[in-house]
Amino acid sequence: MGGPTVLFTYAGLTVLTDPTFDAPGEFPVAGTPLVMTKTDGPGVALEDLPDIDLVLLSHDEHEDNLDNSGRELAQGVEHVVSTAEAGQREDWIQGLEAWQETTLTAPDGSAVHITAVPALHGPEGCEPVSGTVTGFVLHADGLPNVYVSGDNASPALAGQVAERFPETSLAILFAGGVRHGEQMLDNQPLTMTSEDTARVAGLFPQAQVVPAHIDGWAHSREHADQLQAAFEAAGVADRLHLLAPGESTTLELA
Repeated sequence: MGGPTVLFTYAGLTVLTDPTFDAPGEFPVAGTPLVMTKTDGPGVALEDLPDIDLVLLSHDEHEDNLDNSGRELAQGVEHVVSTAEAGQREDWIQGLEAWQETTLTAPDGSAVHITAVPALHGPEGCEPVSGTVTGFVLHADGLPNVYVSGDNASPALAGQVAERFPETSLAILFAGGVRHGEQMLDNQPLTMTSEDTARVAGLFPQAQVVPAHIDGWAHSREHADQLQAAFEAAGVADRLHLLAPGESTTLELA
């Protein structure tokens, strides 16, 4: 969809990550002098979306992950899972701590498990500035594991996920090397750089990789070309699937 917003199906459930459907514009960051600039609209219009069964929300505090239109959409979805802090702020969000699990029932009656996994929105100690974030792993009997990194800048934390879920078949990795300049965390990346993303792909050797958060916002500093080059340098380009906003693909997962 553009930005961190990805639509996919799993076990018959329609799943959406970090919904952002507002038009381009400027979005002040509460409590800071920062203004985020959205450069492109969504790849699919809000009214053209299918019914959403599940929203995986990395965090609820930044409008490049949950904007006005996305918030309105998410409030009408039965299952929205995010951080424990987000669950305390909003009664329509189910908040999970790292490694905590919740279970949904798929259309065929099978159990789909959602495990919240660690993520860090910047360098060590960044939480008072950038907030608490989470990633997710979807897993179910007889189906491949799917890892959604969320706004994670730490390959080490992704490595913990790889240790617990080594047979992951799809990794949706938020990349883009998001930075806000010297005025926020000394311009250190708040999501994975292209090199970090390729490194994390290597931690999940069975996984096809779909990057997100590489376009649509001015603070996403690294785009498709840099990712392609990093994955080629790391020898994992055969598993990289770069999708333009609005583009879809079907992946055969082991």
